[in-house]
Amino acid sequence: MFEEIFVAIRTFMEAGGDVLWLIAAATFTMWALVFERVWYINTDHRRDVASALTYWESRTERTSWNAHRIRERLISEVNENLTANMSFIKTLISLLPLLGLLGTVTGMVQVFEAMTYSGGNARSMAAGVSAATIPTMSGMVATLSGVLANTFLSSKVESETEYMEDTLTMDH
Repeated sequence: MFEEIFVAIRTFMEAGGDVLWLIAAATFTMWALVFERVWYINTDHRRDVASALTYWESRTERTSWNAHRIRERLISEVNENLTANMSFIKTLISLLPLLGLLGTVTGMVQVFEAMTYSGGNARSMAAGVSAATIPTMSGMVATLSGVLANTFLSSKVESETEYMEDTLTMDH
């Protein structure tokens, strides 16, 4: 079973050309970072928030200008950790369709080479057309999955930021 899966993946990668390996690497990196952010939000971020809240609640004075700056610093530090790697995820999402387009161009070059050497033989052009369309499709599918993950993460980051701002009260 695993051998059949490996053969199917290898055949797909060969049909898509070398650019498909770049798309796969960028997609893997993007999803690794997405999972890292989800893991962070559900583990270390909780500890960061608890630590900031403990520090803030232990303060006796929370209304002065200095206290406001300390509150802003606490929120900023937690948000800096929370938004780490988010811009790199967005960069990869933007890069994936461009890599798909690069695969389209290289595949079309194969089509033109096949036309040059075979005089327009449809069978020889088919491999180039496949190498042109598979990276485009792969880049777009990876992009769409990344957009969905980024939308989820951005929503989570925004709600966590609002939670921090609402929880660090200014009374006393």
